[in-house]
Amino acid sequence: MANAILGYEGEKVGFVADLVFGPRGEDAVFNSDDSAQIINQLYVYWNVTESVKLTFGNFNTFIGYEMISPTENFNYSTSYMFTYGPLSHTGLKADIAISEKWSAMLAIMNPSDYTDNNPFDTYIAGAQIGYTLDKGSAFLNFRYGNEGEPGEVGPTFQVDLTTGWDLTQDFYLGVNTTYVSTEPQENGDASGFYGAALYPQYRTSEKFAIGIRGEYFSVYNGGLTDVIGLDTQGDGDVITATLTGNYTIGELTLKPELRIDTTSEDFFIDNDREATKSLSSFVLGAVYKF
Repeated sequence: MANAILGYEGEKVGFVADLVFGPRGEDAVFNSDDSAQIINQLYVYWNVTESVKLTFGNFNTFIGYEMISPTENFNYSTSYMFTYGPLSHTGLKADIAISEKWSAMLAIMNPSDYTDNNPFDTYIAGAQIGYTLDKGSAFLNFRYGNEGEPGEVGPTFQVDLTTGWDLTQDFYLGVNTTYVSTEPQENGDASGFYGAALYPQYRTSEKFAIGIRGEYFSVYNGGLTDVIGLDTQGDGDVITATLTGNYTIGELTLKPELRIDTTSEDFFIDNDREATKSLSSFVLGAVYKF
């Protein structure tokens, strides 16, 4: 994945044009494999007052602990909660500074990840309340609205908590938990998913840090398909442990990463082409930012 970001930051107004190239960006940003677009974010903003900022256009989601770009994440791979939550939005949002510690955000947006059009003529609302100190921050996020074609699904509700704190000079702990529920249009049970993840990270020196992401992720009533193995009731869960190192050489960061996924139902394929409940993988990520 390669990002080229253009921007202008004025006293009152500015813009960001964030272009993305490569398979990681395509998987994260676009709705279809044949999309010819290269836009990750494209928005303008207006500082109406010292406390109120309006953003118009296409922007990455405010929900979740992780980001699309690997330059913003400690781990190279992404969590299930982030991967299958909303990634990008198009709409209007208002960021409000309530005080030095407290903030809020309100938004009206297209259905999630429909950034270049709105084929369903439905909209979703977003909201956030934030609390920030020198040693960390906490954000409670919400989204609500019809994410699909009218007549096929009811409204979706999501609540998400993202927080992270420097417990000591070298030890950091992040936490993310989320819950998503979609109501049926007619009689039936709601469907969705939920999960929780811990992100403890320890810096051993100025150049090296090591961290573990431990995640539990569960799907109920067929809320997602082709994600993890589901039983006959559409339920399934996965536990993931991801061990990642960050070794910094100037602007370059090397990220060796070992990951183990274990599902409640057979979902992965082993070396003998047999179905299995676990997958072990290793990746060496190289991230350069300037």
